[in-house]
Amino acid sequence: MKLEKKIFSARRKELMGTLGEGAILVLPSAAEKVRNADCEYPFRQSSDFWYLTGFGEPEAVLVLVPGREEGEAVLFNRRRDRDREIWNGRRAGQEGAVNTFGFDQAFPIEELDQLLPELLNGRERLFYTPGQDKAFDEQMWGWLARLRNAERRGKTAPDSIEDRDSLIHARRQIKSVEEIALMREAGTISTRAHIRAMTECRPRVMEYQLEAAILHEFAMSGARHPAYSTIVGGGENGCILHYTENDCELKDGDLVLIDAGCELDHYAADITRTFPVNGHFSPEQKALYELVLMAQEAAFAEIAPGKPWDGFHKAAVAVLVEGLIKLGLLKGERDQLIEDEAYSPFYMHGTGHWLGMDVHDVGIHKQQGQPVLFTPGMVLTVEPGLYIAPDNTEVEERWRGIGIRIEDNVLVTDDGCENLTAAAPKTVADIEALMA
Repeated sequence: MKLEKKIFSARRKELMGTLGEGAILVLPSAAEKVRNADCEYPFRQSSDFWYLTGFGEPEAVLVLVPGREEGEAVLFNRRRDRDREIWNGRRAGQEGAVNTFGFDQAFPIEELDQLLPELLNGRERLFYTPGQDKAFDEQMWGWLARLRNAERRGKTAPDSIEDRDSLIHARRQIKSVEEIALMREAGTISTRAHIRAMTECRPRVMEYQLEAAILHEFAMSGARHPAYSTIVGGGENGCILHYTENDCELKDGDLVLIDAGCELDHYAADITRTFPVNGHFSPEQKALYELVLMAQEAAFAEIAPGKPWDGFHKAAVAVLVEGLIKLGLLKGERDQLIEDEAYSPFYMHGTGHWLGMDVHDVGIHKQQGQPVLFTPGMVLTVEPGLYIAPDNTEVEERWRGIGIRIEDNVLVTDDGCENLTAAAPKTVADIEALMA
């Protein structure tokens, strides 16, 4: 499943309509990064660049020049090179950039230094966000200085530099029908991977063996890469929020927390499930697990158009604190405990984040000092948890070392929300039945 190239062309056209004539937007691609010696990490295009281009090669720069007669959407990219393509793979070249990817014009990346100042010349506003690529920033300041120094010859540099990323990110925050379909499929693939992990889990299996099963399921479904480093934390390892060592043996009587999601055509899924290694929850595990599940259900109820971003977190915290009081893990009055954040030793993270091309996706949380209101097309995670540290001597020993998180991917709809990953089992009964 992939987005059609015409979608990227439509995005560029719509954005240029917002920029208006007299503006110019410059956006470099991601760079290849060396892993060791002469080997690079697998290349992954920057999300903003991909969002506007669908172009997956490094050493490229997108320039949008609204109203330019010779072409408004310009790409600088690598030349075709038979020798390099034999070694490292095919390149689109300039002809491919135009014919396959729909750019109006394309030039070799080697000509950027010569041609970009000419594209900047006479433009009133430059949309560019510095601070992400020091080397490219230096080039940009050099091009602008070159124009200012040539004012006697009739050259003019843009009068203002405006934030490029906020314009792109506002568009990325609201998902289109096509994007939602991709994320739904990413969720379906990731759900199958979690189910497979549950069915293959048993005492003495290694954490990395479950990770291997998950990654195999991703790849066999067409999602070659995870959206982030997979977490498989058995026992007290589940109390480490971003545990990725995945090198321990799973023990009878422990829980295992798996946080894993695939990336499908640059769109992420992000699911967490926690389940017993031997297929049966102990009384303490069950009590904490069902409390986290109740908190997640309370959070879902606060996600709908017009409701504030922080409401679902507050709802989850209220349920967790009340439950911890009943279990004897917290003592005091609920509202005061919440105000004092007395729950933080057990629950120290937010209840969710935006989800999209990045697993922690772009998007604002506040606007003019107030929480942003949910809008149809937004996608977020809902992931309450409880983590009872193994060295927490403030609680009875029977609770220590239990880490639980339940995470789903939620789409804001016209009249509420939809759980895109609801098919991944998460009730105690469903998990125990599946693992049996």
